[in-house]
Amino acid sequence: QVQLVESGGGLVQPGGSLRLSCAASGTSFSTYNLGWHRQAPGKQRELVARLRRGSGTYYADSVKGRFTISRDTAKNTVYLQMNSLKPEDTAVYYCNAYHLYTLVDYWGQGTQVTVSS
Repeated sequence: QVQLVESGGGLVQPGGSLRLSCAASGTSFSTYNLGWHRQAPGKQRELVARLRRGSGTYYADSVKGRFTISRDTAKNTVYLQMNSLKPEDTAVYYCNAYHLYTLVDYWGQGTQVTVSS
């Protein structure tokens, strides 16, 4: 059974940094595209960053230059480094793993990020 567990969320002041982690169990990240999404209160879930297998990244315009997605294949973990955080980055952040052969999407339970002074 595939499980994704996020961690690293919390309360941070504007301009601060956080690093989110998403650890997988029951599978290997080597055959997935990986992503981070977020959902703010009253808004739809949106894609923040995506990392394709092998190479290739995508960032939403709102986070370009501030967020970085990366993976550690040996640890089966994907990260989202978030710098220069803004109040509008406040949301629940979800890790996503899309299996390239079974075409199944897996989601973590979410981790709250709050940017406030």
